[in-house]
Amino acid sequence: MTTTTTQDRRSFLKLGGFAAVASAAGCAENASSESTSISLAAVAARYDPKPVEPGPDGSYPSQRPPVGERRFVSQAVEDVIAKVKPRIRNRKLAWMFENCFPNTLDTTVFYSENGGTPDTFVITGDIEAMWQRDSSAQVWPYLPFVTEDEPLRKLISGVIRRHTKNILLDPYANAFNNGPTGGPWQSDLTDMKLELWERKYEIDSLCYPVRLAHEYWKITGDTSPFDSAWQKAATAIVSTLRAQQRKTSKGPYHFQRNTPTATDTAPGRGYGNPIKPVGLICSIFRPSDDATIYPFLIPANLFAVVALKQVSEIANEVLHDTALASSAWDLALEVERAVRRHAIALHERFGPMYAYEVDGFGNRLFMDDSNVPSLLALPYLGAVDARDGLYRATRQFALSTHNPYFFQGAAGEGIGGPHVGLDYIWPMAIIMRGLTSDDEGEIKTALDTLVRTDASTGVMHEAFHKDNANDFTRSWFAWGNTLFGEFVLKIAKERPHLL
Repeated sequence: MTTTTTQDRRSFLKLGGFAAVASAAGCAENASSESTSISLAAVAARYDPKPVEPGPDGSYPSQRPPVGERRFVSQAVEDVIAKVKPRIRNRKLAWMFENCFPNTLDTTVFYSENGGTPDTFVITGDIEAMWQRDSSAQVWPYLPFVTEDEPLRKLISGVIRRHTKNILLDPYANAFNNGPTGGPWQSDLTDMKLELWERKYEIDSLCYPVRLAHEYWKITGDTSPFDSAWQKAATAIVSTLRAQQRKTSKGPYHFQRNTPTATDTAPGRGYGNPIKPVGLICSIFRPSDDATIYPFLIPANLFAVVALKQVSEIANEVLHDTALASSAWDLALEVERAVRRHAIALHERFGPMYAYEVDGFGNRLFMDDSNVPSLLALPYLGAVDARDGLYRATRQFALSTHNPYFFQGAAGEGIGGPHVGLDYIWPMAIIMRGLTSDDEGEIKTALDTLVRTDASTGVMHEAFHKDNANDFTRSWFAWGNTLFGEFVLKIAKERPHLL
């Protein structure tokens, strides 16, 4: 069964949920501008995978929506499934791969064209909003196949364009509606708009769209998404991150919420706890959508270094905007230097390692969270080399009981976080452990744990209790599903014998 929590990413169901945005029903199927009567509410009602048992022959019933009800069909993705699935000896794993890898396309994408220009709205799953982070990560594993599937390429081009639109609407927002529909958080004490689902400022909400756009460009060579609007959005990204270095003022962003959950609101009258300006960038919220304790969130700052260098490269080679290129590059180097000076701390057990958060005054927080960017995920994001000594020490810490959010129990072990409470392990963190490992035993253990903790549903969940995998949160969490597919494909390519 699923747990009942007070977390905001689920509590919207008590406040009107999908019915509040049923007006956003119009979308296009695959690469056409044809409208459909399938609403977000209908999608939500249809996709809720229940536990199933294998048949007498050992086969499992598909947990994918019926073909006619899938949001988008990519022939390239279907071909990959058909190629890889027969090579997986474990029948349950093969079934889970087929359920999970196409889940974002099957259930969460709403594609349309406006005058031939692609536009793609991507919900997270059981929440109808589009998170900048989640939507980027959800379609990321499909990028290797866009050159052989034109509709898929257009779909992802549409995601990039929607990210641009969102950033121009508000670079401080983390999640957006498909139009001015409002939502449950309109009463938050911040500069809300009806187009915003939520306005929790997180560095990674600006980095993920850059990561997706940069990789799309590198793979396809297509520069059409990098128009004047994208240029303005990239400029807004750099200026927002500079403002949140808070060298001369607290900046324009503030956020408070009337809530009994401390992590759902920002202290310091909405500006976060105090910082000393040292060149790092404030992130008032983490990628979990939980408030930071010390606003300099180190995994997010390292991710920002990567994204800013990517902005610089695109500005130089595509936009020919030397001013933007220089500004982004200079900020990346400044943050990189500040990380080396202020984010490396001496742990009593693991020695020099990256802190999770710092404040510039010398205070450091030793922990890691399941959401990405995390300390564990830094090599996955291209922020550090997995062989780097500082990362190795940090990784050992994150995957030990010295990390207050590393849990071990009868169901498995892994990293969780404050978002759903103690003792809940996130499959995403188990996947990330496997994706960032070069140890076959560790990779196989991660894979086996994921297969064992699906609660017989054949899909990933947000989190499960360390002692009972049937006690989980979110039966429909598309990012976790697609990431699992990415993990299986990586193993199939590099270590097929493990499957």
